[in-house]
Amino acid sequence: MHIHTLVACSGVALVALAGCSKDKSETPSRGESVVETSDLVPFEEFELDNGLKVVFHIDRSDPVVAVALTAHVGSAREKEGRTGFAHLFEHLLFLESENLGKGGLDAMSARIGGSGANGSTSRDRTNYFQTVPKDALEKMIWAEADKIGYFINTVTDPVLAKEKQVVKNEKRQSVDNQPYGHTFYVLGKALYPEEHPYNWQVIGSLEDLDAATLSDVKEFYRSWYTPNNVTLVVAGDFDQDQARQWVKKYFDEIPRGPEVQPLPKQPVALEHSQKLFHVDNFAQLPELTLDWPTVPEFHPDSWALDVLIDLLSDGKSAPLNEVLIDEKKLTASVEMFSYASELAGETIINIRGFDGVDLDDVKTALDEGFARFESEGIDQKDLARVKTTQEVDYYAGIQSVLGKAFHLAHYEVFAGDAGFINQGIENIQAVTADDVMRVYEKYIKARPFVAASFVPKDAVDLALEGSTRANVIEEAIVQGAEEEFDASVVAEYERTPSSFDRTQEPAYGAAPTVTPPTIWEAIAGDLEVYGIKNDELPLVQFVLSFDGGHLLDDREKPGAANLLAEMLDKGTAKRTTAELEEAISALGASIGVSVGEERFVISGSTLARNFDATIDLLKEMLLEPRWDEEEFALAKARTISAIQSASADPGAIAGRAYSLVMFGDDHIFATPVIGTEGSVEAMTLEDIKGYYNFLAPNFANLRVAGAVNKDQAVAAFAPMQETWAPTAMRMAPMADPITPETSVVYFYDVPDAKQSVFAFGYPSLKRTDDDYYAARVLNYRLGGGGFASRLTQELRESKGYTYGVGSGFNGSARYGDFQLGSNVRTNVTLEAAALIKSIMSEYGATFTEEDLDVTKGFLLKSKARAFETLGAKLGMLENVADYGLPHDYILQQDETVEAMTVDRIQALAEQLLHPDAMNYIIVGDAATQAARLEALGFGEVQMLNERMDGAGE
Repeated sequence: MHIHTLVACSGVALVALAGCSKDKSETPSRGESVVETSDLVPFEEFELDNGLKVVFHIDRSDPVVAVALTAHVGSAREKEGRTGFAHLFEHLLFLESENLGKGGLDAMSARIGGSGANGSTSRDRTNYFQTVPKDALEKMIWAEADKIGYFINTVTDPVLAKEKQVVKNEKRQSVDNQPYGHTFYVLGKALYPEEHPYNWQVIGSLEDLDAATLSDVKEFYRSWYTPNNVTLVVAGDFDQDQARQWVKKYFDEIPRGPEVQPLPKQPVALEHSQKLFHVDNFAQLPELTLDWPTVPEFHPDSWALDVLIDLLSDGKSAPLNEVLIDEKKLTASVEMFSYASELAGETIINIRGFDGVDLDDVKTALDEGFARFESEGIDQKDLARVKTTQEVDYYAGIQSVLGKAFHLAHYEVFAGDAGFINQGIENIQAVTADDVMRVYEKYIKARPFVAASFVPKDAVDLALEGSTRANVIEEAIVQGAEEEFDASVVAEYERTPSSFDRTQEPAYGAAPTVTPPTIWEAIAGDLEVYGIKNDELPLVQFVLSFDGGHLLDDREKPGAANLLAEMLDKGTAKRTTAELEEAISALGASIGVSVGEERFVISGSTLARNFDATIDLLKEMLLEPRWDEEEFALAKARTISAIQSASADPGAIAGRAYSLVMFGDDHIFATPVIGTEGSVEAMTLEDIKGYYNFLAPNFANLRVAGAVNKDQAVAAFAPMQETWAPTAMRMAPMADPITPETSVVYFYDVPDAKQSVFAFGYPSLKRTDDDYYAARVLNYRLGGGGFASRLTQELRESKGYTYGVGSGFNGSARYGDFQLGSNVRTNVTLEAAALIKSIMSEYGATFTEEDLDVTKGFLLKSKARAFETLGAKLGMLENVADYGLPHDYILQQDETVEAMTVDRIQALAEQLLHPDAMNYIIVGDAATQAARLEALGFGEVQMLNERMDGAGE
């Protein structure tokens, strides 16, 4: 696994409620690629006089363009005591600029049907990105120029105070209120000296954010947000000459900033290993993370290190997995990855032990795994498999125009050449076994490391021997302690001069013609097959979906479906687990098995040339399962570990509580899909063999998207029908969810929680109901439109209560519901819940023609990017296959939007929004918040701990 950066993002995070030949061929030998890459992503680049670098890539597959603006500034450019500024700026730049006005790019994004303006910050860069219909390209270039030349005057003290709260909420959500959330803080402080720019985390410290002044912010902007420190990438369907003129028009007169001197590479070396531990308030299992200093990104050794990581930890036969998982049975998984940045790099191993496992035993087993790797050496077959997998991952990353834009920007900024996008595969293929062993010995073998042991409360003895306590600073949440601000204040400022009137938003270009892809249907025996052909890349993705899922589990013994999913890819009657994994990887393929509430799914992807061979392996997995007792024991241990790990995760708790209240204690959905500790412990192979009988063709459909046609897809599955018989079993009707007559507040206590997790909702429309899509139109301006939604504007942008909030109507053929989710800071739990209640109550009556225009603009224009990727095409096929929608359902949805009126929205709001008959489920600190919630007016708060904790056995 390889990640370029660990990032902090400004997007909304919802609480989780729960062409090529078809010939079969061998894996390419070392040095070969499955496709010619010299012009895989052709591009043009140029530079303006003010230093702005511009890269264009033409892709006419869909009528969309992606725009990515990258500033070469991340947390590494911050000053001591002013950490978090780069990430804070990522937030600020979405709020307002002189010419876009309040709401800035977020408001425009909603009007033009964009994917949602978003950004991310790493140690070394901050980027801003969005995919929009092609007719909005000039608008996007105008808006991006406003960020660089016409923004900073709009930042005022109230704006800064509010956005500090949003960023602090993001830190609480992603770090402080999460199990193991402080791991990278502990590692960074130990690995890097105080003066090193990677010593602090990207998101910064709450203390530094509180201390930030308006003058600090303006100084940071003027130092780094200048044309000569920025790269603009446009990728998609557009006219290059016209786009070049627009770039010059809007960016040319923005003055060049101070010269930015590159930072020297600053790799670190440890004189000796350091061992630290932290007692984690949310952790239920011990976790060990080891961190070795290695090399910066694009160092000549970086590709060999990536291959080494996969050889050590990816797959059944990887030595670390063999020892820690199969033989010692200490953990469910071994995660190893590269954290390579511009100035320095790291290689990290993360292992979450089973309940009660001593992390010294984990470290001993790791050493044994390394010793095995040294003694056994590198098999050329394994080396070829790893390189093929990495190559296919690369192709997957450039399916979309935004993916191409990301890659081009990254290579331009950090490799100094966007053309590196066409060289990456060559670097992977050039790695030899000698290279891999050399980097192992140079950077990992017997080298000093940082070890972080995160252990549950009252389990310090599980930490590595000799560890010292890490200095983790945890925030104290005090009622009423946050800085007050008035975000409604309209700032007065002197406008930045321009040679033309920038206040006029550019007009749309010619409207794109949106033509949904052609869907084909076929029957292979008793199996319904649906497909969309697309030849842009030599890839195919497929989904074999069975009706039933968790719904078919025994209420007294839930989790059989999930354990079957765990087992189906663990070998076949002909192959061991390792042999099956190797066969799949050798084809450049992946096959995974998953289960949800109502579906059991086998999905995968492969190179088009290997489609037949990949489907042969899928058929073998499905029709000739191995039923290995040892693998079954491992699957049970892995599942129990996951259940234990989730038991103190506030988000996971909220999802379980939501289902319990929605369906009642006796419903199968009141239990998690993965089961309970008690049910999994009691599960036998015979239990999952019983569930296996439901995997019949008359319960299933197949969906295929990519570089294969109808005849190829049907022919690949045809032989299967000779031995795959339909079942005579029938599914019993599902009991309906419980509709509350009045609102009730339910609370699950997680002492000292830094945030309260909201999971509000009630039963609503099914996916097949006539008004289902109309309900989604209704919800866009309420909570489905990201920054265009009232919930986000009020709870995040006006009050600073949360990092993200959203709502939606979700439905299947059996049931539907309205859900609303958010994580709010603990000391505004009541205030946030009351505000949500008020927004929902007033929504219909206050919905305006302007709201309708924004809703229509987004929903109609966003169709241009509705089926860009293979995943999006599979989503279309799902709607046709599972819910019986017509092939042209997207066009019918457009008709629904076009016909929508304010009166119709108000009638739908009256019919479908019920804040006074809603389940208000909250997970947080009961000691400070539970009693306060009675002020909502819904009676005594109902505590859930005893009810839920007693349901797990």
